[in-house]
Amino acid sequence: MSQQPVVIGFDLDMTLLDTRPGIAATYRALTARTGVHVDADLAVSRLGPPLRTEMSEWFPPSAVEEAVSIYRDLYIHHAIVPAVALPGAFEALAAVRSIGGRIVVITSKLGRLASLHLAHLDIPVDEVHGDVFAAEKASVLTAIGATAYVGDHVADMQAGALAGVPVLGVTTGPCSAADLHAAGATAVGADLHAFPAFLRRVISVGRPGSGD
Repeated sequence: MSQQPVVIGFDLDMTLLDTRPGIAATYRALTARTGVHVDADLAVSRLGPPLRTEMSEWFPPSAVEEAVSIYRDLYIHHAIVPAVALPGAFEALAAVRSIGGRIVVITSKLGRLASLHLAHLDIPVDEVHGDVFAAEKASVLTAIGATAYVGDHVADMQAGALAGVPVLGVTTGPCSAADLHAAGATAVGADLHAFPAFLRRVISVGRPGSGD
């Protein structure tokens, strides 16, 4: 049987990119626009879940959707330029390309905003799947035939486990190594410098249908 292509899914915020400065600036702009105080530093310390989850901490239920809409309009002006690639990100992506693999970004952020980040930093990827979290990410991983997933949140580890693929956790986000391991991480690293070795292990083990 012919070998299946390598398809690696990556989370975006605090996995590939440090988006905290721009997100904090967007929350401050949201406060200025709405008059509702959002503790920007606290909000960016727990990135990962869908935006509505965070908005629900600051706005009453009847105002959450409007706050989300305003935030996303402000995001384009405040959050794209300040974002930077996290340590090891470019090396990780190069490792996938070096073996002819596909790179798929799977994030709770809206796909169009994720794509703006990637374009600004000149990071070419094959697909972007946005506005998905936890089990929804697992569905995407299954649909694209993912070889592995990489993320920084316990929900990313759970998504990989649900999809039945190896998952690398990185502690560049809000979750500790212990939390990532407990949530089902196959391996954990301090940042994406751990990815090339993880990829080599995944490929050496082989995947269903790989002919290994």
